[in-house]
Amino acid sequence: MLSQRATAIAPSATLAISDKAKELRRAGIDVADFSIGEPDFDTPQHIKQAAIRAIQQGFTKYTAPAGTAELKEAVCRKLEKENGLSYGASQVAVSCGAKHSLYNIFLALLNRGDEVVVPSPYWTSYPEQIRLAGGKPVFAATDKQFHAVPKQVKTKLTKRTKAIVVNSPSNPTGAVERRETIMELASLAEKRGVWLISDEIYEHFVYDGRKQSGPASFAYDNTIVVNGVSKTYAMTGWRIGYCAGPAAIVKAVADIQSQTTSNPSSIAQAAAVEALAGDQSPVRTMIAEFDRRRKYMTTRLQKMGLSCRLPEGAFYVFPEVPDKMSSSAFAALLLDKARVAVVPGKDFGSDRHVRLSYATGMKTIEAGMDRVERVLRGLR
Repeated sequence: MLSQRATAIAPSATLAISDKAKELRRAGIDVADFSIGEPDFDTPQHIKQAAIRAIQQGFTKYTAPAGTAELKEAVCRKLEKENGLSYGASQVAVSCGAKHSLYNIFLALLNRGDEVVVPSPYWTSYPEQIRLAGGKPVFAATDKQFHAVPKQVKTKLTKRTKAIVVNSPSNPTGAVERRETIMELASLAEKRGVWLISDEIYEHFVYDGRKQSGPASFAYDNTIVVNGVSKTYAMTGWRIGYCAGPAAIVKAVADIQSQTTSNPSSIAQAAAVEALAGDQSPVRTMIAEFDRRRKYMTTRLQKMGLSCRLPEGAFYVFPEVPDKMSSSAFAALLLDKARVAVVPGKDFGSDRHVRLSYATGMKTIEAGMDRVERVLRGLR
């Protein structure tokens, strides 16, 4: 018999839809896949070359469980230069992706029954990871622009609250939290003695001149920053993420990791050093292209009559589904009739929306939007 933990966990809806799209393609069916949050760009050449050098030099053994000194130093330099935050190596733990970092943090922080406040809509893995770690996710409504509302968050705090999750730019909505909101959440965390877990994996993907503000700038001792190289450098398969925060928490994360996954790939760590310290022009190229795609996709969906806000960051749009339809029904309709893969918003906490990723080529986006438009015409 399986454990209660194993039977209670919900599988990733995003990966399930992506797998279904791949299955259809293997059967020779053309699918416009907007399900997965994975940049379609190749990993930049100078990063790949760093990995090749590591292999050629025999850098293929175990490293310290929480990452090499070189990568920790690169992370510290990045946080100082880009975020104005000062961390030492003992305050950084490298993991097998930002998702891995998040789960290790929940394991390090939560006792059974502890609560974590999560603004909704939310990334699908937050509540499942919290439950796996023995905690309880508590959802706080966002405003019409999908921004966190500090007053709403405050009403959800109890004696059992251990942490508040901040995800900006947001997956799935693309919302970028205002500086004032971040400051209010930081002040609230300090006053109530709770942690802020700041998921900043999309931090570079902000548009229209907006600035990304992280809570560590305002509540340094209460914030654990989570980031990685997957999205920014098109390195999803390399599996390198990291967290930075108070040394005691980071040590606990490192200890957990030492008894579970051990170290992240030595070769991928060498590549990540180059990603963080090397040429950043490929990042700017990606951002410009994602900006073009977000405007195109949003405009097309709006012209079809769907309510869809122009996302402020990340690489997702989050349109409302047609009236009297659930997100699951609409997603199934698009996959069945249009061969377009989207993720139901129900899995993100809103059954009135679906999520589409524009981290794919413009030809796919254009063809997919044409197909969606034909399906919507048939509903009228």
